[in-house]
Amino acid sequence: MNEVINLHDDFIRVVRKKFSDLVTDTEKAIMQMEEDNLFWTPNNHSNSVDIIIKHISGNLKSRWTDFLTTDGEKPTRNRDDEFESTIQSREELLKIWSEGCQVFLNALDTIQSEHLLQTIYIRNEPHTVMEAIIRSLSHTSSHVGQVIYIAKQVTAEEKWTTLSIPKKKR
Repeated sequence: MNEVINLHDDFIRVVRKKFSDLVTDTEKAIMQMEEDNLFWTPNNHSNSVDIIIKHISGNLKSRWTDFLTTDGEKPTRNRDDEFESTIQSREELLKIWSEGCQVFLNALDTIQSEHLLQTIYIRNEPHTVMEAIIRSLSHTSSHVGQVIYIAKQVTAEEKWTTLSIPKKKR
């Protein structure tokens, strides 16, 4: 007997799993860092972990709040402020991270199958909901890679615990 595939449910399940993996890896990397290194940058053209987290969170909140009825670039968002270092502690950083991630996860819970191909807008540009989800997953993923790279650079090699399969342990 052939099992009927529910593309909506499977898509949301996969997105939720991949996003949750990004959240977990980010938190594991942040917890391995000395707190002062959360604010470190190699140069003036780079962003620190606190700024990257603040930016991802601001982006997710803007994109996924009332996403079916309002543009994903909310007039209340101050994107430039996301690139100013104002976070004071690891706890505050993790709270901001959690808030942005939760907005996205809550939005996923509201998406019905008929929404996946519905047109929504981000910066006045049309996207299907499915495209917007993939866009956010991709955007978040690229910045999570930055966070992990910074964490590995500033954490002593003997203190770093890999976030994936250790070398020579396949």
